[in-house]
Amino acid sequence: MSELKNTSHLKQLENEGIYIMREVAAQFERPVLLFSGGKDSIVMFHLALKAFHPGRIPFPLMHVDTGHNFKETIEFRDKLVKKYDVDLIIGSVQDSIDEGKVEEETGPDASRNALQTVTLLDTLKKHQVDAALGGGRRDEEKARAKERFFSHRDVFGQWDPKNQRPELWNLYNGRKSQGENFRVFPLSNWTEMDVWQYIAQENIDIPSLYFAHDRKVFDRRGVWLADTEFVNRMDEEKLVTKTVRFRTIGDATCTGAVLSEASDLEEIIQEVASARETERGTRHDDKRSETAMEDRKRQGYF
Repeated sequence: MSELKNTSHLKQLENEGIYIMREVAAQFERPVLLFSGGKDSIVMFHLALKAFHPGRIPFPLMHVDTGHNFKETIEFRDKLVKKYDVDLIIGSVQDSIDEGKVEEETGPDASRNALQTVTLLDTLKKHQVDAALGGGRRDEEKARAKERFFSHRDVFGQWDPKNQRPELWNLYNGRKSQGENFRVFPLSNWTEMDVWQYIAQENIDIPSLYFAHDRKVFDRRGVWLADTEFVNRMDEEKLVTKTVRFRTIGDATCTGAVLSEASDLEEIIQEVASARETERGTRHDDKRSETAMEDRKRQGYF
């Protein structure tokens, strides 16, 4: 009985996500699907495949490339784009730095994660995007719990939580003035557990980073960061080889791993069920301040 309930629950979430995808295609002229190579954006892509089958997905993927990605993420992205013959737009943080629009951070906690905002907004403007589908879920972080499915942004790409449209029943208001746009979140009612159960149910391919593997890491204030060429490791931060996996995938400079032996989807689901910390607890950038995510959202980050 519990399995039947779970399947019914996932089907309801899937139908909702597909409905949102089709609403975006119907209401907007130049939508994109923001694609990071992480599990949430992969699930969104899977929903888009179902929403428009047997036709081609009617909007491109957009990836904001910090230049500090895990190589497994980029390899997965390129493989997916080739397999499904979808268009890919890439916004480069390195280009924003080279053009003097943002300044590279320095010091041990230097990261390009916060620099993505300028690159994202510039790329949306360049391609005249009027709706960007994002993988935000309301259980991820408290600032995201304030979102609507259709999240209105002003002409500067900024988010005002007090200026959002009411969403009654299944009616979504995509009306906008010149220069304004929307972020749309088809996974708003999903949880991390829902995502993993859906991936298992649909047998969706995901990057190997999500499964347990041996990797050189170091402990920075309780977060296990991977040893990469992008991270400024301090002398006292000693490298050790641990069996880890990643619950979330982002910029390598701030995305922490978790100690884990979960090597398949069933074990991951069991691990998530017993976890006492949210997946964003492994994101070093969220620890910079209590309002780190909300501040970036107001600036147009997500």
